[in-house]
Amino acid sequence: MSLPVIAEIPTGPVDVPEAVAALAGGDTVTPVWRNELGGLTFRLAGDAVRYVKWVAAGTPEIDLAGEAERLAWASRWVPVPRVIEHGADDDGAWLVTAEIPGRSAVDPRWKAEPERAAAGIGRGLRLLHDSLPVDRCPFDWSVERRLVRADERIADGEGPGDWSPEYRHLDLAKARARIGEPPEIDRLVVCHGDTCVPNTLLHDDGGFAAHVDLGSLGTADRWADLAVAAWSTEWDYGPGYDRVLYEAYGVAPDPERIDYYRLLWDMA
Repeated sequence: MSLPVIAEIPTGPVDVPEAVAALAGGDTVTPVWRNELGGLTFRLAGDAVRYVKWVAAGTPEIDLAGEAERLAWASRWVPVPRVIEHGADDDGAWLVTAEIPGRSAVDPRWKAEPERAAAGIGRGLRLLHDSLPVDRCPFDWSVERRLVRADERIADGEGPGDWSPEYRHLDLAKARARIGEPPEIDRLVVCHGDTCVPNTLLHDDGGFAAHVDLGSLGTADRWADLAVAAWSTEWDYGPGYDRVLYEAYGVAPDPERIDYYRLLWDMA
């Protein structure tokens, strides 16, 4: 079946996978998100509200079973969605989570107040980094691991044309050499792994509510998260809100690490 999309993204009709329709039963199904790899998120509303993430088979970049494991681990220390179930069939994989209070930081409510939203994101990120215990984290998001993915993408023919405008002028070989020489770790933390604006939920007063989409969570330098979180405020709110995020987090911008981790994000 196809449904009209009522959120900003996706912007057209969405085919609901059979597995999602089966999970919904008689609940109302609303598509609320499509990521850059074609992964979909649906809201199921009935006696309770649930969210289902679904990804087509053959999308190795998205490991929903791994995300379920990371959510269960992180939930002991920070607010994240509670995992209800996850599974897979020949068509794809899914992850069902319970509703958690808060609005996405890309909700129109927060796009209208970007300064408060950026501050909430910064405070939420600091809470995550201060709360999750590095010495007890079984997950890794290190530069070394991410360089493997960068090399896979290069081998698949990806290059500057696939990167953000800031880096498209770079020579591929020189860019690869550049990410191969990371700066020293400033502070090792358990990183979120995908700190783009939509992945923070905020309360209506602007306070931090929860983190979502923790599929890449693992230990790394805090700037691996910070650089992308601040960058993402430019994409969703416009220029100038990176400063607000850094101030709310409680750190001064580090141009060298910001530049390094943004290039690594594009390449890996």
